[in-house]
Amino acid sequence: MRFIGSKANLLKQIEQIIAANAQGGERVFCDIFAGTGAVSNYFKPKYQVISNDLLHFSYVIQKAVIENNCKPNFQKLAAAGISDPFAFLEETELKPDFVSDGKHFITENYSPHLGCRRMYLSERNAMRIDFIRTTVEDWKSRGLLDDSEYYYLLACLLEGVPFVSNITGTYGAYLKQWDKRARNPFELRRPNVIDNGRRNQSFREDANRLISSLEGDILYLDPPYNSRQYVPNYHLLETISLYDHPKIRGVTGIRPYEGQKSAYCNRNEVAEAFEDLISKAKFSHIVLSYSTDGLMTRERIEAILKKYGQEKSFQVKVIPYRKYKSKAPSRKKQVNELLFYIHRELPGKRSFPVPGGKRSGSPAKNVSARKYLKSPLNYIGGKYRLLPQLLPHFPKDADTFVDLFCGGANVAVNVPARHTVCNDMNTKIIELFQTFQQQDIDGILNHIAARIAEFHLTRENEQGYLDFRRFYNRTQDPLDLYTLTCYSFNYQFRFNNRLEYNNPFGRNRSRFSDAMRQNLIAFVEKLHGMDIRFQAGDFTKFDPSSLTPSDFVYCDPPYLITTGSYNDGNRGFQNWKEAEELALYEFLDRLNQAGVRFALSNVLKHKGKVNEPLIAWSRKYDVIPLTSDYSNANYHTRKGESREVLIVNYRSAGR
Repeated sequence: MRFIGSKANLLKQIEQIIAANAQGGERVFCDIFAGTGAVSNYFKPKYQVISNDLLHFSYVIQKAVIENNCKPNFQKLAAAGISDPFAFLEETELKPDFVSDGKHFITENYSPHLGCRRMYLSERNAMRIDFIRTTVEDWKSRGLLDDSEYYYLLACLLEGVPFVSNITGTYGAYLKQWDKRARNPFELRRPNVIDNGRRNQSFREDANRLISSLEGDILYLDPPYNSRQYVPNYHLLETISLYDHPKIRGVTGIRPYEGQKSAYCNRNEVAEAFEDLISKAKFSHIVLSYSTDGLMTRERIEAILKKYGQEKSFQVKVIPYRKYKSKAPSRKKQVNELLFYIHRELPGKRSFPVPGGKRSGSPAKNVSARKYLKSPLNYIGGKYRLLPQLLPHFPKDADTFVDLFCGGANVAVNVPARHTVCNDMNTKIIELFQTFQQQDIDGILNHIAARIAEFHLTRENEQGYLDFRRFYNRTQDPLDLYTLTCYSFNYQFRFNNRLEYNNPFGRNRSRFSDAMRQNLIAFVEKLHGMDIRFQAGDFTKFDPSSLTPSDFVYCDPPYLITTGSYNDGNRGFQNWKEAEELALYEFLDRLNQAGVRFALSNVLKHKGKVNEPLIAWSRKYDVIPLTSDYSNANYHTRKGESREVLIVNYRSAGR
């Protein structure tokens, strides 16, 4: 979403100044002027996040993507007969007399309806927005939505409005001619939700009042820096969000905002407000974004920060800043973005606790006689068949176990550790594991059974499968993805570059069998008994700074010299080439230098190919030969020579 002062282009610089000063034990990140949450969302994978903004539409978006850790499932709506709320909201036909009751505020006041001169939205799109907003409110009042579902749907609505708004950048004015964008039909925009396994919080309060009740490690400040109040520039989004039928005024239909005026937009009040905020901040690291054409001078900011922080730690970085392209080029002096940093010494300060994964009160039931638990996902390159060879070589005393390329999690669920972290670049797989982790097994099985019945899924009904596949690609529900794979060819997870599931039908073979059902039950119950966290991301984004010699990292990356489809770059996810291979070697070398134990699965030779870089790099460590067995695993190692190994940087007890 376009937003005045958004720091989306400064995220790397903010990250760099934090990384240069962090001690390694930081856990809580607070974004107290969050706007649309670009900074909060960027740092969410690393920290427990506290976000805040006084604007209601901003608060709604943060509740949806910061406070939530997964996309909602809308189970009560499904039980009420609305299996796809997005399709219902976008596609329900609106009759011509839809706004005849005088209750549809946006259509009546911000579109050319019945002589209204405001041209923020086309009448068709305004009607759709009114319908969605009133329907979501009705669902909430009838108990069909919980808070997470309610705020997520509102966020989808708000994120979609700018794409059909007849404006140049903000809602301070509308265009007098219809922009091409405004003629597009309205669509809900579904924001991604990152699961960081932590209890994140979002607030809608005055920052100076809220700060007294907060405590953490990193405080990021991005206050308004000029006299422009934010509500007039975003009044339409605020009104859609609140839907409170305010008494609007003027040509633009602005809402009252007397109670939302910011002291940071007043030259006579800003310095006092800023000093009050800094004096109350119980955070060790304070980072401030500001501008050289702001109401406070650089010197005044520096003086206040040094008054309450350690003077020797003070830093300021000057970043050239381009004004909005919608403005005429300025002949005035260069305007720069300023990034300030100061460290505060706070005796006895404690961070908020960071809870681990969802836990169960009792260990998982033993519903399988197998020695090792098998993942319910058929993931290419899965290590289930190699567990008897791998696990004897793993440390038995790991505090935190990190499965950096977890895939189907066959390894992760079978390694004993106090804490487990599963990372993978495949966001779809991670979302599915998070859903398994957060829902009870009865709810999962009921959902699967309902979809099988709804689409008449069998080993012979290809049309039902194709209908279900189209449905999933529109709704993207993780449990639907799992159900879909149960009837697909070889039970595989395959996507195109648009991240649409494209595996063909598994005629006469694939179905959700009793064996798969029992395997799923055992796996989900095991997750509920573990302290385990699932996170999506490239391995290069994984932060190992909190790991110690008591921890253990296992890597099972795509194999450079094999032909697995996951490393061809044609499945919607990044391909694996020599550059990624070498970057992984460097990552493991850094772990070794830090005394952190690791194990790497890979192949030195395969079908006449030789991984020369791996052979050269592995000479620094212990290389343990393995006997590959991937029969019936869709992994091509059965013809020709293949030499699979486990490379470790510690003395294996299994040697």
